[in-house]
Order: sequence, then C-alpha cells, then structure tokens
Amino acid sequence: MRSFTQKHKIPIRTLTIFALLAAMMFISRFTMQGILNVHLLGTFIAAITLTYRSRALLPIYLYIFIEGFFAGFGLWWLPYLYIWLPLWGVFMLVGKINIPHKIKVPLYMILSALHGLSFGILYAFTQVFIFGFDFNATITWIIAGLPADVIHAISNFTSGILIIPLHLLLKGLNENIQKNNPH
Repeated sequence: MRSFTQKHKIPIRTLTIFALLAAMMFISRFTMQGILNVHLLGTFIAAITLTYRSRALLPIYLYIFIEGFFAGFGLWWLPYLYIWLPLWGVFMLVGKINIPHKIKVPLYMILSALHGLSFGILYAFTQVFIFGFDFNATITWIIAGLPADVIHAISNFTSGILIIPLHLLLKGLNENIQKNNPH
C-alpha cells in the first residue's frame, strides 16, 4: 500500500513546511490575540494559496485543527471549517490571472481587507443554523460586529503588503525542494 505522500506526490519536506506554516499561523494569531481582529492569517492564507494552490488547504485545515485543539472545539470553532474558504478561493482565482506587479500588491491588500470586512457576515451563517437566528437577528448581529470587522479589514489591508514577499519566499522554498527531490 502506498503512503499518502507517495499517492499524492507531496514530498515529506513540503509536508514539513505545511506543518510549520500551520504552526506559524497559530502562533501569529495567538501572540496577537490581545488586539481584537488583528492577525496575519489572511496574509498567510493568501501567500500559501498563491504558492501551493489547492494543496494550500492542507496547512489551512491543519491550522484550523490546531486552533480547535488548543482553544477547544466549541460552537465558536465551527465557522472556522468554512470561513477561510472564500479567501482561499479568491486567491486561487487571482493567482491564475496575469496581473502586472504594480497592480497585484494593492489588489491583494484589498482582497484581504474585503475578507476581513465580510468576516461577520460569513460567521453569521453558523448563528442562523445553530442558534436559529431569523433575518432580523442575523442583521442585528452583523451590524453589532461591524466595528470589529472594520478593524479586521484595516488589519488585513495593512498586513496584505506582506503577501507577495511571503509568496516569493515560499515559492523559493518549494523550488528548492523540487530541485533537490526530483521524485
């Protein structure tokens, strides 16, 4: 029987990088938890997606499970199973488009900010299904969280300037792994 890495052709070194990226995402979120909605998760997810494409889901979901393991797999955690997918999907799409570099930087910053701004709306789906929020309660909940989402958007916008440098670093690591491990 072939192992997972043989079947999916993911070198052990790449899996190690994925584990380190998930740990870095957790550590960055944990160390910044005292500042409401300020973290580097959007930056990491965007850069990882631009570099590893669909395989980026591995470190993203590893991060999600690390978060649940350390903070508890409560109802608050359930949205984490889907809340990062729109950001991943957007960067899957824009990563395929040939965009001039001087446009990429602000575009990536704006896309990351939009995810931060929409975080409360994305999170609201869980409130509807788990707590039975009706339309008015859902809108009230979203509006009440809007100031935090604005902070989240500003944070994602600002840290979005690091997306391309992180992507280039990961791309270099990935190319080095492929050069040194041709199988």
